[in-house]
Amino acid sequence: MGYRLIIFDFDGTLADSAAWFAGALNGVARRYGFREIDLSEMAELRGRPNREIMQALKVSPWKLPLIAAHMRKLAAQAAPTIGLFPGVADMLRRLAARGVKVAIVSSNGEAVVRQVLGPELAGLVAYYGCGASIFGKAAKFRQVIRAAGVAEADVLSVGDEVRDIEAARQMRLAAGAVTWGYATADILRAQRPSAVFETTDDVLREAGLCGA
Repeated sequence: MGYRLIIFDFDGTLADSAAWFAGALNGVARRYGFREIDLSEMAELRGRPNREIMQALKVSPWKLPLIAAHMRKLAAQAAPTIGLFPGVADMLRRLAARGVKVAIVSSNGEAVVRQVLGPELAGLVAYYGCGASIFGKAAKFRQVIRAAGVAEADVLSVGDEVRDIEAARQMRLAAGAVTWGYATADILRAQRPSAVFETTDDVLREAGLCGA
């Protein structure tokens, strides 16, 4: 296709943070008074729309900003233990070498994102839209696109959850979904995204980097 800007989600798309999230969730549940779950139920909820997950866990909507802020604090503490998925570093380097602008839009904090990426890769990211609320990604997309000065038709969004696809559609962006993150491939395909990526090379090919 050839895109001028690719907007990546971070957790579950670039960063392999699922194990950390699973280990932290019940502690956060005890702190904020929502329902604890075991690994089997966590797997059952994997990738479902956020509203369904909130209902299942009995999370009060008014607590979401508090929970999000606390999760960002925990993520900052855990950042040294969180790594990138295989192929991510090479993908980012190749996109930058071809002149494709890269942005990251995440509910995580920018400092955490930069720390997990490391100085070299963080320097390849042209735009950061971090600290997005659970339903606020579309607004961050808008800010990043405006800063980049590109048309929506020239932008590809890449994420691993239903909410990433929904946010991209709100902005009329091409929505790509990776299968190695939080949501299952079946759930993602049911949303009919513009593209489904099994590997980072698939992302490069969609970006128009022939021979990826």
